[in-house]
Amino acid sequence: MALEQVFKSPRTLGRLRTGPLGKLLEGFCHWLLARGFSRGCIRTHLSNVSHLNQYLGRAMARPRAMVTANDIEGFFKAYPSQCRNQGSLQGHLRRVRWSINRFTDYLGDKGLFDPLVSVPIYQALLDGYLRWLRRYRHVADGTLEVRAHSICRFLQWLGPQATAQGLAKLTAESIETFFLSYAQTMGQSARRSMQAALRTFLCFCLYQGYIKHPLDRAVPVLRTYKLSTVPRGLSQQQAQKVLDSVDCSTNIGQRDYAIIQLLHTYGVRGAQVRALQLEDIHWADNQILFRALKNGKDSLLPLSLPVGQSLLDYLRQARPRCSYPQVFITCRAPYRPLAHSNSLSTIVQRYIRAAGINVSSRGAHAFRHGFATRMVNQGYSLKAVADVLGHRHLSTTFIYTKVDFNALKQVALDWPEEVDL
Repeated sequence: MALEQVFKSPRTLGRLRTGPLGKLLEGFCHWLLARGFSRGCIRTHLSNVSHLNQYLGRAMARPRAMVTANDIEGFFKAYPSQCRNQGSLQGHLRRVRWSINRFTDYLGDKGLFDPLVSVPIYQALLDGYLRWLRRYRHVADGTLEVRAHSICRFLQWLGPQATAQGLAKLTAESIETFFLSYAQTMGQSARRSMQAALRTFLCFCLYQGYIKHPLDRAVPVLRTYKLSTVPRGLSQQQAQKVLDSVDCSTNIGQRDYAIIQLLHTYGVRGAQVRALQLEDIHWADNQILFRALKNGKDSLLPLSLPVGQSLLDYLRQARPRCSYPQVFITCRAPYRPLAHSNSLSTIVQRYIRAAGINVSSRGAHAFRHGFATRMVNQGYSLKAVADVLGHRHLSTTFIYTKVDFNALKQVALDWPEEVDL
């Protein structure tokens, strides 16, 4: 039995096996063990969840086959007044909530949790829009996610009007009002994303007959200039300083060192590092494959000695045992790939800050810009830079001509001499 692998006290085992959640806690313990949680962590989670078991035992003593969101909500309303925990109440409640969230994750996996989630009024509209993008615009999954996020903001702003019938009342003035208020608090990238999402959404509405007249031109045009900025990346010295700031004596440090080494050596996107799989490292051929993203090209590159050594150290000593094919895995149970872009960005930002380096971009792109800048300054052609970065179109790489100081010197005009009149 799973509980016997964690607890030895007959009294504790008896307490966990009684009450409405007794049978569910056995399965929960097995679920935690299978996902690599330490026994100390499992004891903490089960101890915290036992408070919920006691609460449900007062209301309904018979065994429960399912838990609902109302059960959880009722528990957190009643528990603070009954809690006898020593120390900070808020800290204790935060730990209990964390354990119960793990418990509901387990119940959700087994189909034993009823979240009672109310569907937003605009959900059918949003689902139809995403299906239309996929079918008629052939939009990639990553772009679909971005478009969904933007249009959710717009539909939430519409409120009760966010239905197929309510869209008939949509006007150019209301679209302009929303977009201008949104643009005031967002950066240039977010504004462009919302602009594109709104225009395609309004085209979808016209196609479906929800609106009678084209309104996509009502979205304001924000003037931007292509290649108006200069790429700012980490120099060789700064990148080395970041690498030196990583403590490789820990499992987390070995993983993070390998991640930063990849970013620095190859200038790949953070998403490509997160997507890197074990089979993409061709040890026998000394090559590493980075899969294409954003309609780019796959990059099959030489596996350098420092990168290969950092990957070997991580895979042999620090990577948890799990069935996932991705190279980089979380260091705490439940073990899973680094699924979100902000997880890797947070890692990179932490070490850049620890190194005391002040740069405008503190994410993975700081290494990418720095890598491309070094290639250009070392005399590589723009085509070679584009191939290594995985750019399908050379125009995407043009921005790095601004840091090609050797070429810029050749077109610089002499400073005019001062002439006495």
